[in-house]
Amino acid sequence: MSPNNRAKQRRGFTLVEVMIVVVILGILAATVLPQFTAANDDAKESALVQDLQLMRSQVQAFKFQHSGIYPGALATESFEDSMLKSSDEDGTTGDIGTKPFGPYLIGSLPPNPINGFRTVTVVTDFATAADDKTGWIYDSTTGQIKANSTGTASDGRIYDEL
Repeated sequence: MSPNNRAKQRRGFTLVEVMIVVVILGILAATVLPQFTAANDDAKESALVQDLQLMRSQVQAFKFQHSGIYPGALATESFEDSMLKSSDEDGTTGDIGTKPFGPYLIGSLPPNPINGFRTVTVVTDFATAADDKTGWIYDSTTGQIKANSTGTASDGRIYDEL
C-alpha cells in the first residue's frame, strides 16, 4: 500500500487522542462543577431571605389589623391558622372569606429552602436554638420569625440570624 492509500483508510481517532479529550473534559468538570454548587447554595440563601421578608411583613400586617395582637398569640388559634385563614379583629379565625381579614399567606406556609420543612415551632423565648426539625421558629409574644436551620450563610451569618 502506498502512503496515500493508508491515509484514506484511516477513519477513527487513536487511543491517545481520545485520552487527551477525556483528560481535558475531566479538568473542565473539576473546575466548573464547584461553581454550580455554590450557585445552588446562593439561590437557597436568597430564597430564605425572601421568604423571611414575606412572612415578617405578613405578621406585621396581621398585627396592624388585629389591634396589636400577633398571629398565634391567642391560645385558641395557631400561627398557621392565623396566617392561612380569614380572621376577625379579635383574632378568631374561620374559613377563607367568612371573616373580614386575611388570609395573609395563600395555600400554605413557604418551605424553608435550607431544610425543606413548612412547619413552625412557636416559642415564647426567641433565643431558642435552631435544630432543623421544623421550617421556622416563631415567637408569638414579639412576632419575630426566623429560619429553623443550622449552618452558615455565605456571608458568615448563621441561618437562624438572617
